[in-house]
Amino acid sequence: MDFSKPIPGYLLKKQNIVRLILFTAAFALVFINIYSPFGVTTWFNISKLELLFYSSLVILTGVLVVVISRIIMYQISKRNVKISLGKYLIWIAIEILSMSLFYTLYELLILKDLRPFEEAIKVSILNTSLVLLLPYSTLWLYFAWQDNKEKLEELKADTDVPNEKKGMVIFNDEKGTMRLTLKLDDLLYLRGADNYVTIYYNDHQKQEKFLLRNTLKQLEEYLRPLDVIRCHRSYMVNFKKVKLIERSKEGLRIKLDIQPVIEVPISKTYSTEVFTLFEKNG
Repeated sequence: MDFSKPIPGYLLKKQNIVRLILFTAAFALVFINIYSPFGVTTWFNISKLELLFYSSLVILTGVLVVVISRIIMYQISKRNVKISLGKYLIWIAIEILSMSLFYTLYELLILKDLRPFEEAIKVSILNTSLVLLLPYSTLWLYFAWQDNKEKLEELKADTDVPNEKKGMVIFNDEKGTMRLTLKLDDLLYLRGADNYVTIYYNDHQKQEKFLLRNTLKQLEEYLRPLDVIRCHRSYMVNFKKVKLIERSKEGLRIKLDIQPVIEVPISKTYSTEVFTLFEKNG
């Protein structure tokens, strides 16, 4: 076990610290009334209700040690001071010793316990360890479970978001197997030939291409919502990269907003849709 490793962040969350204090206080109250440690059976000849009242006062006073301790720990963590596992365990040991001393002094001074201090403190340390370590261990497991659950839910939520909404585009081959995933901003254009499509894209300011076994026709419906549309029988273009459309001797051509400039042809069949989208984006 690496004792120099920082403790999990969920142990230092304010809401979890409050839960730990409240749960520890409730556990200690039940513990002292059922198990009767700390010489509680030597208390005055009182009813169970009165015993519950007096024991509550004693327990809540003792739990102040935990309250003060956890407030200090929280304030330290807010200053970006990392608390290692080793330091955290020492911290808990100090809490146990502090509470044990309080309960021992209460027994000897208030309840007039006749046992020697050494014997009383030993028993008090044992009982206080149970009072603190059982709820601490239980809550640590609960907080860890809750943290993992939240992370899984976040991961699931992120997975459920369509790739196009995350700015990504996935290219599958004709069998539906993923072959290439790109950021939509890096995609330039596609060129089809028979049963293959060449995908042209930017990779760290460098133009690259990828050969995919598929057809433009199969990719067309998937890419249209991303404004990657057919402009020619053999071409599709990412309209986020279109700089201008011009007419030359060869006909209408799209110029992409990259360096060096790339020109993509427009055929009459697709010109209406191209101009409509160009005016929309313009």
